[in-house]
Amino acid sequence: MLTVLAYLMIIAFMIVIMKKWLSPFITLVLVPIVFAVVAILTGLAQYAKGDDGVVVKNLGTMIMNGMSGVAGTGIMLIFAILYFSIMLDAGLFDPITKRMIYFAKGDPMKILVATAIVAAAVSMNGDGTTTTLIVVSAFLPIYKKLDMKIMNLGVLLILQNTIMNLLPWGGPTARVMAVMKVDAKILTYLLPGMILALVYVIAFVAVRMGRQERKRLGISTLTYQEIDAMLEIKDEATLKLRRPKFFAFNGVLTIVLIVWLVTSSFVEAVAVPPSVLFLIGTVIALMVNYPNLKEQSSRIAEHGGDALQVVILIFAAGVLLGLFSGTGMASALSANLVSIIPASWGKAYGLIIAFLSAPGTFFLSNDGFYFGVMASLGKVGASFGFTNMQLAVASLMGQAFHLLSPLVAFIYLLLRLTGLDMGAWQRESAKYALGVFAIFILTGLMFFAVPGHMLFG
Repeated sequence: MLTVLAYLMIIAFMIVIMKKWLSPFITLVLVPIVFAVVAILTGLAQYAKGDDGVVVKNLGTMIMNGMSGVAGTGIMLIFAILYFSIMLDAGLFDPITKRMIYFAKGDPMKILVATAIVAAAVSMNGDGTTTTLIVVSAFLPIYKKLDMKIMNLGVLLILQNTIMNLLPWGGPTARVMAVMKVDAKILTYLLPGMILALVYVIAFVAVRMGRQERKRLGISTLTYQEIDAMLEIKDEATLKLRRPKFFAFNGVLTIVLIVWLVTSSFVEAVAVPPSVLFLIGTVIALMVNYPNLKEQSSRIAEHGGDALQVVILIFAAGVLLGLFSGTGMASALSANLVSIIPASWGKAYGLIIAFLSAPGTFFLSNDGFYFGVMASLGKVGASFGFTNMQLAVASLMGQAFHLLSPLVAFIYLLLRLTGLDMGAWQRESAKYALGVFAIFILTGLMFFAVPGHMLFG
């Protein structure tokens, strides 16, 4: 009966999320509490042991155990989001955008390559809305002036945002880190696929589109004056925030943070928790770019809400995980799934998760898939000998298609700004997203991040 209750909880969670009856935050807290209370009152609960080896029967302790397990991820996200938001305010990406468009001038091929590069750079902040506003604002006037296909702009933007969204402070990776209880070392397993996918989009997709546009339009030339007019920032409030004189400093600081983040994963001598790195980075960025106390408070207040919206979901996920595990529902569900999946499939379980994540993250929100599905699938994978890190990486492969889902809010902003039809845009994007997915899978297998090698063990 506890297994049935566990299935009912997941189904209830997914229905509420998909029907949008409640916000993800409320759903993540309320649904598991209701089912945990039912399990306890009916005597079905099979209490799990806490970290100290003591059986935990208290509802509040289960919740606190769950939230403490995701605290590191939550803290890291607060400062990572604040850091990259401050970099955007300071205009770190403005010169990059301008240089790319100067480089492109009126050549459709160069403009498309520049679009892909800028979209990848701006996507580092992990926010699709910000990326859309910056990239579309910079490039749409040029596309219209040269009569280039706006569809290409929409496709390149979403592909690059899809890849960069796998950074640890991006939505899906943050969620899977919380659910599977893995740290930022996951980036070292994702990076090979991300780098090759970025090269694929820039060197193949953008170049292919460029050849087609060159054939259709030829090559014209924009003057620097025309480009400057297109890129001119006219909003006074935005101009006051820009810090062009600190571009070099901000660029070096960002590179150092990212290199240190990756290096910390495999060089113990320089290992520093990601939360501490971004905490220090945020403090330095604020002190240098906005030394005035009022300015610092304004930047924190402006972006604190964005950070809070992400972080409360992580802690709410901790509530779900704590109760799901503490009442024994996770163990009961895992045992049931193990009995269903043929033993002969066990070695392929990593690839099963990878391929399941594609439709899973398209038809479900990231909250629904990672908090509602992967929490259980991870337990099953452990019984087949897979580590949490291997399963976490495998579950992110399907992100190649996630941002094409109608459940992703910011794509409606993209479609509205560009005037693209959703169906046509999804079909065109999916054609190239298949390549990204294939790269993710193949690099995962090559570097043993996706544990398909166990098939041959």
